[in-house]
Amino acid sequence: MSPDQEFIVNPDPEDWWSTHRGASPIVGTAIHNGHHIRSDLHDFLGLSADQRLREEDPFTEFFIRDLPNRIVFHRSRFEIDINRARDGAIYLKPEQAWGLKVWAQQLSDAAIAASLSVHDAYYAMLETYLCGLEQQYGAFVVLDVHSYNHRRDGPNGSEMPFDKAPQINIGTSSMDRERWAPVLDPFIDQLRSFEFRGQRMDVRENVAFQGKGEQTRFVHERFPNTGCAIALEFKKFFMDEWTGEPDIEALKAMREMICLSLPVLRETLRARS
Repeated sequence: MSPDQEFIVNPDPEDWWSTHRGASPIVGTAIHNGHHIRSDLHDFLGLSADQRLREEDPFTEFFIRDLPNRIVFHRSRFEIDINRARDGAIYLKPEQAWGLKVWAQQLSDAAIAASLSVHDAYYAMLETYLCGLEQQYGAFVVLDVHSYNHRRDGPNGSEMPFDKAPQINIGTSSMDRERWAPVLDPFIDQLRSFEFRGQRMDVRENVAFQGKGEQTRFVHERFPNTGCAIALEFKKFFMDEWTGEPDIEALKAMREMICLSLPVLRETLRARS
């Protein structure tokens, strides 16, 4: 995959994540965007880089670039998946990873501990980061951006049925839905109003996914009255999920769509205070 450099990030292989902090109560995260595996694990891997990339969420970082507040995780989810609870954050069994055997050799206790320390450090950082937003604005929104495959039967296979695969799935299972409806519902309406290639965006709630990831759960547990974490799963219509080739027009459109939603989120948050 060799898209224009505008659409990808190239972190140092030793970087865990990067953060930006600006004047806004809204933060975007791309915590499955990363592809790097730390060097001491390479000999243990049972998957190729292309196999890993297919289950990662490339280009999700690009969608959130217009947010002053951004967190991008640079490690591959196959090293440590920070969107899973700590005890399941390393894919030690195929059933944890879409049937894939991630490790050709058993990981040592030291290797596992090193990966889990990144999970611990991330959530310590996230809590501090969000405390700053809470202190400054009183309440905040986290746009937790992910993507999902919809051609699992092969590059020439059929797509997932329409009723099971919205272009954008909004996951809210860990959210106090009633509390945050005045923020969430206008946000969903704004996304649905966006036109791409002559059609309005297909945005549905809790269809393909229910928003059961660790990050949204963490936000709603630690900040029950002030933190609204919205899980967005984009169907990979913006790329070829088998080759990794991006659809540049679609990438730019999705970035624009997210950008256009920010005033709505700011206004609805302000109205709550």
